[in-house]
Amino acid sequence: MQLISVSSSNVSQIGYENGILEVHFHSGHVYQYLHVPEAVFRLFLSASSKGQFVHQHLKGKFPFIRLR
Repeated sequence: MQLISVSSSNVSQIGYENGILEVHFHSGHVYQYLHVPEAVFRLFLSASSKGQFVHQHLKGKFPFIRLR
């Protein structure tokens, strides 16, 4: 999966492949959100607040795996 560095106080990198949205946080935690439509990833890329997007559109909406 190719990761994209983003400008955010909370999120450092994001990536998307085959319905899996991977989010790397500055804290070192890494989450993979599953069954995410590509349109949601594109909205995430353009969101002015990446951390707020995670809380409003990913947490509790998609199953996830914590990698770290």
